[in-house]
Amino acid sequence: MSHHLFILSPSDTPIYNLTYSSTKPTPTIISPLSSNLPTWSTSAFAGTLTALSGASSTTQHTTGGGVRIGGGQDRHVIQMIANASLDAVEDVMRKEGTMYLKSVDRFNEWTVSAFITPGNTKFVLLHEAKNDEGIKSFFLDVWELYVKTILNPFHSNQQMIRSSTFDSRVRASAKKYL
Repeated sequence: MSHHLFILSPSDTPIYNLTYSSTKPTPTIISPLSSNLPTWSTSAFAGTLTALSGASSTTQHTTGGGVRIGGGQDRHVIQMIANASLDAVEDVMRKEGTMYLKSVDRFNEWTVSAFITPGNTKFVLLHEAKNDEGIKSFFLDVWELYVKTILNPFHSNQQMIRSSTFDSRVRASAKKYL
């Protein structure tokens, strides 16, 4: 299973992102978009349907003609889902007064959870499995690391986080809770 974390500044500018693949086994994914269409209509658009449905392909063709085994999500589709969920995050944020927003939005098998800091920085996590307590603990760890990072007088909350220490600690937290 994969998890995608995006940290957005108060002006919704991305300042950090992480893609973490869990060691837990992934369930078999059936593409809901292509399952209702005849096979002749999906052959020409198989890659697009796979990307939009969120299914992982086992083989991918590279530009050099080679084939890469393993597959995964197209990065631009993941970013589109996270970006599109920001409106839902803002709506739920107005209705609820909490910092942790469990399940804000869904796109096929992707669930979007969010965490809003008092300074209006948004942590957006795309995940496939339900793990509310683990995700909440993960967000709290990342928030603590984020606060320690922005306490640096040479760092602003609009600036990209490029710290290898921050990245390794976020990855360790993801490994622990996700």
